[in-house]
Amino acid sequence: MASPPDPIEREQIWRKYDRMEVRLSAPLSRRMLDLARVGPGMRVLDLATGRGEPAIPAAHRVGPTGSVVGVDVAERMLAMARERAVEEGVQNLELRAMSAEALDPRATGAPVDVIPAGQFDVVLARWGLMFMDHPVAALAGARRALRSDGTLVAALWAEPERVPWFSLPRRALQKYRPVPPIDDTVPGVFFYADPARFDGDLRRAGFEPGQLEELDVVVMEASSPSELVAWVRAFGMTPLLADLPEATQRAWERDFVRDAEPLRKDGMFQLGGVTRIAVARPSPLSEPLSDR
Repeated sequence: MASPPDPIEREQIWRKYDRMEVRLSAPLSRRMLDLARVGPGMRVLDLATGRGEPAIPAAHRVGPTGSVVGVDVAERMLAMARERAVEEGVQNLELRAMSAEALDPRATGAPVDVIPAGQFDVVLARWGLMFMDHPVAALAGARRALRSDGTLVAALWAEPERVPWFSLPRRALQKYRPVPPIDDTVPGVFFYADPARFDGDLRRAGFEPGQLEELDVVVMEASSPSELVAWVRAFGMTPLLADLPEATQRAWERDFVRDAEPLRKDGMFQLGGVTRIAVARPSPLSEPLSDR
């Protein structure tokens, strides 16, 4: 099977679909900011910010008297975030190419304290923690970065059967080949699909879990079957299809489009899924630990 996209291919994919995803997933970013009570003058840290979500909306909301720092390991994604920030006139956003897992120098042995302790009112993490090799280290760094009365808000995908953008095309493929089972014990989309696991890691990192709610989020829309197929191929299906005969791939496409028909709305195919939004606050009774 083909390997996952390299950084250049990944950038090309996101440059094609970024604006659509930003528009469709805006309700999630807004809800995260609402739950964190982000307002003028606040300092916000966004983990795994990627193309700038929700860092850029946060920067708009905190205004010129506030500031936002976004960190991500992918410099190409940060370049896209910088371009968007310029387009939107955002001047209070700092983007750093670094791992969220390296926020706490006590865990990494780093000689420089790149994120000062106790300086942020809010830490955000939208669809990023579940992909990290050491998410507890990232959470511990977030706790250290927060003020004692600060707030963490994280968005995490729910169970596979409630996330059609991922599960529907793979279900259609099972007719034609064995599909690798989802392993939710390793970093990936569904690592935190079980809320109990996330609660446990929050506590290990020195947080007290709080409010938890769900939001059905659309991440793509397509006006035609070909556009729908192109999107799911770009976001994970190409490696599963690459070595299949062309006729088998066409048959899978027909089955998948048929299965997606009930998800049409106002003439547009829409794929998305249920996201849990978790709120947590620093626990006064414990010190953060690292999973390193």
